[in-house]
Amino acid sequence: MQRRLIPLLLLLLGVALPAAAAELAATPFFPYPMKVDRLPNGLTVVRVPFNSPGLIAYQTVVRVGSRNEVEPGKTGFAHFFEHMMFKGTKNFPEGEREKVISTYGFDDNAFTSDDLTVYHSYGPTAGLEKLVEIEADRFRNLEYSEPSFQTEALAVLGEYHKSAAQPYLKIEEELGRTIFTRHTYGHTTIGNYADIKAMPQAYQYSRTFFERWYTPDNVILVVVGDFNDDTLMQAVRKNYGPWDRKSPTITVPAEPPQTKERSVHIDWPQSTQPRHIFAWRTPAARLDTADAAIQTVLADYLVGPTSPLYKELVLDKQLAQEIYGDFSIHRDPHLFGLVAVLQEEGNRAAVRDAFNAAVRELATGKVDASRVEAIKSNTRYGLLMGMETAKSVATQLSYFAGIFGAPDALAVHYQKVSEVKPGDLITFAKKYLTAANRTQLTLTPKKAGGQN
Repeated sequence: MQRRLIPLLLLLLGVALPAAAAELAATPFFPYPMKVDRLPNGLTVVRVPFNSPGLIAYQTVVRVGSRNEVEPGKTGFAHFFEHMMFKGTKNFPEGEREKVISTYGFDDNAFTSDDLTVYHSYGPTAGLEKLVEIEADRFRNLEYSEPSFQTEALAVLGEYHKSAAQPYLKIEEELGRTIFTRHTYGHTTIGNYADIKAMPQAYQYSRTFFERWYTPDNVILVVVGDFNDDTLMQAVRKNYGPWDRKSPTITVPAEPPQTKERSVHIDWPQSTQPRHIFAWRTPAARLDTADAAIQTVLADYLVGPTSPLYKELVLDKQLAQEIYGDFSIHRDPHLFGLVAVLQEEGNRAAVRDAFNAAVRELATGKVDASRVEAIKSNTRYGLLMGMETAKSVATQLSYFAGIFGAPDALAVHYQKVSEVKPGDLITFAKKYLTAANRTQLTLTPKKAGGQN
């Protein structure tokens, strides 16, 4: 146990580790051994040998998302910059990188969230050394022209319009604006519409954004699959070693406590199903608390497919098409939500009352211990079943490492999930699932004939 914890602690503290400093054994929650090195420039390199003959997954986690967008008028840049990272360098001009990648047969893409950006490639081990060269080059030496930047800005605007045609983006925007009055979680990952429209004029700022956040000390490299570790690390040190930028320290505005219930309503202009959402402000995901683990279990406990609420509202009375929990791990305090997609507007009061009753029952001490245990088991085995390929293993590792900032965060988090007690749900509900800490969002669609 001590062998595992000391290297992890050093990584969390930012201490430079010598070569092959951490070799983490398989655990019941992550059944594969892991090697972790930290280069002198701060780049963390995580490797997991995996039985995928001739195939590797190669992922680059940049710990930058919409959370980092603290300057007024500059929302959406983390997502926008994901697009720009495919624009090329002097060594591999725009389009050349894609030719090389496709020659080897790599599946190559990226995604951005509130807290991180992940670039992922999946393909043949035979192309690994070339992939290391290409990826290190673009993270060190990205170049793009102002016209190319402006063209991509228009593409992002089109992406916003496409997303805005469905209610999910509007719901996320309105919840964020209502709940977060200071913190950057108040805007969505894609950004505020006015800021997206202004992006074509922000070429110089985009260069600053790259220099600021695309730094080795802000990046975790994750490689999973069939590879020779010595060969890989030799290539990594050669190609990434000269990368020498440092990420800045910023202050993300803290959100003051919520002291009374808030509400927001959306009149949706097209036909869709009515929605009703409860959302509470809840603590950040951290490895030294059980808050994230408790919320992982709590979401399924309250509205999962085995819950009494699901049976009542979806199966028996058919008041809702679906209900589900809205929780995902975040670096800072975020949200725990209950969502109902109603069959019709007339069912809203009954669904709202049922949500209230279920939360009140839990907070007053009534909990089904057998269901808690069943949910924990299902969560664990669902995780294991979801890690059947090198790509799926790398994606899970990358996401948890990016949020928590620790290479073995996935295993630590799910171990904490296994330790959640029924009483933990009661305590959490009493403390956080209160009326004063709650925001309700209602969405009513336009009816046939033009009336809401």
